Amino acid sequence: MSVIREAFEREQAAGRGALICYLTAGYPDPALFKEYFLACVKGGADIVEIGVPFSDPVADGPTIQATTQSAIRMGVTPRKVFELVRELRKDASVPLVLMGYYNPIFRMGEESYTRQAAEAGANGLIVADLPYEESGGLRNACESNSLDLIQLVAPTTMGDRMRSICSTSRGYVYLVGALGTTGSRLSLARELPELIRKAKNACGRMPLAVGFGVSEREHVQQIVSLGADGVIVGSAILSRISTGAGRDSIRDFIAELKAGCLNTSFKS
Repeated sequence: MSVIREAFEREQAAGRGALICYLTAGYPDPALFKEYFLACVKGGADIVEIGVPFSDPVADGPTIQATTQSAIRMGVTPRKVFELVRELRKDASVPLVLMGYYNPIFRMGEESYTRQAAEAGANGLIVADLPYEESGGLRNACESNSLDLIQLVAPTTMGDRMRSICSTSRGYVYLVGALGTTGSRLSLARELPELIRKAKNACGRMPLAVGFGVSEREHVQQIVSLGADGVIVGSAILSRISTGAGRDSIRDFIAELKAGCLNTSFKS
């Protein structure tokens, strides 16, 4: 069993959902990036997704786009991301997932990219713009290098296709909880309860984590109470960092989100 799955099972046994935090690699600068990462871990993040900067992040909203462009201007390339992951591994054992787009993987080569990611200390990949039907080669490369390739399902994903996607996902299934791009929202989508129900049925025993639009503790509580195994928060963290929030403030915000993960319906 992968360390990502182990993280979900550990939290389920404790009656909690897993909290997954997203940070853009190298933002706001490489040194502060590491400090904010450690703040997330100290606050209670169970898994950290690290965004690999790309020039055309089509799934990302304005907050993550702005941080991505900033990181690119500072010279954060995929190879620099691997260096940053290697540095993070010196201080934390929390599972790390690289989240990005397929073009950099294609240019580097699937085998080379996955091998270097694994050697640096990453545990999984998410590729936002790679259709499930075209992911066979990358799935094989990930398997060869002991990485979980985490697949995404969306509100528009139909039943049979959702089941096929879930059957090939490793680590967890990423449920896009709202149409559109990433970004904090005042409220969750009205159709989310039915969407989580359908996705859980399709996932079987594979953990289901919900992202897009999650910005506060109440959102986390609602998602976990609906049966999701984990919650993903990104823009709400990065927006605080971009406006100058310190490490302690980020740690406290993560701790508040983690407190919303309690779900007594989980059984060990």
